[in-house]
Amino acid sequence: MLESSPPISSTPASPDAPPVSENTPDVVIFVEENGGDWHAGRLARALELRGARTFTTTLRRCAFDTVSSTGLRIPGFDGTLPKGAFVRAISTGSLEEITFRLGILHALRESGVRVWNDARAIERSVDKSTTTFFFQRAGLPIPTTRTFEAIQRERYCHGLAPPLVSKPLFGSQGNGVRRLESWSDLPDAATVNGVYHLQEYLPPHRPDSFEDWRLFVSGGRLVAGMTRRSTQWVTNVHQGAEPTALKPDVRTAELAIAAAAAVGADYAGVDIMRTENDKLFLLEINSNPAWKGLQGVTDVDVAQCLADDFLAAVMPTLIK
Repeated sequence: MLESSPPISSTPASPDAPPVSENTPDVVIFVEENGGDWHAGRLARALELRGARTFTTTLRRCAFDTVSSTGLRIPGFDGTLPKGAFVRAISTGSLEEITFRLGILHALRESGVRVWNDARAIERSVDKSTTTFFFQRAGLPIPTTRTFEAIQRERYCHGLAPPLVSKPLFGSQGNGVRRLESWSDLPDAATVNGVYHLQEYLPPHRPDSFEDWRLFVSGGRLVAGMTRRSTQWVTNVHQGAEPTALKPDVRTAELAIAAAAAVGADYAGVDIMRTENDKLFLLEINSNPAWKGLQGVTDVDVAQCLADDFLAAVMPTLIK
């Protein structure tokens, strides 16, 4: 149940849910402000069926407070803190607002709360240049990539040759992604907020078919995957790609798991592409991935897997 104000503890979604006791872990799910969240509802029910009590709120409703013995105020927790926090969304906002919300997550982790994903993983994933750095440091296959401020355009464009792909440093669902056939296609600096993130364009495995794979990783294991096929080179479902079920081979699954580990993500959506020479490349990673589309093409209950893995980290004795 999403909060109005104040937040309301969700009630057991099934008569099979165990009764609340002193051993019941209280966990919070952080969701998008002003939005019903299909994902949070599924996750809350799965957590309750596994013996947790859930509170749903948003990070913008939290506060730092020196009057509190914990130094924090989390809606639903009067002078205490949850055992675990599951982050579904940070919500959009100003630089100050986003910094504040990440600060809350940092503080929760420092206070002993198990946060999925914690602020470090989110920061490493949301910034594509930082993601690329951690992937490279882990020795994972990535396209040739260069990120730089617009004032250094002449210096750092040297040595790169179109076709290239320009991506916004922060963004998702394929929004703002452009293919550069020549340097005249380079977007204006204001369009990319003064920072260029350029990657080599990777030819598809088959010239007549554009596709990539979204693999969902949780707790160091592969949960499910889907292929996204499109008639255009941008293969996001929100851009019109068609999702179908995928059973990846071992090397693809291992690459997705390694990508999540490289940025320290407890759960993640990992995008992988196979090129014309049968090589695999990591494209991006999402530290707050949606799974409604994926759930539509897989028999795996994604929320159930997430609940099991999350609670195993929060209270290992609860999940056996």
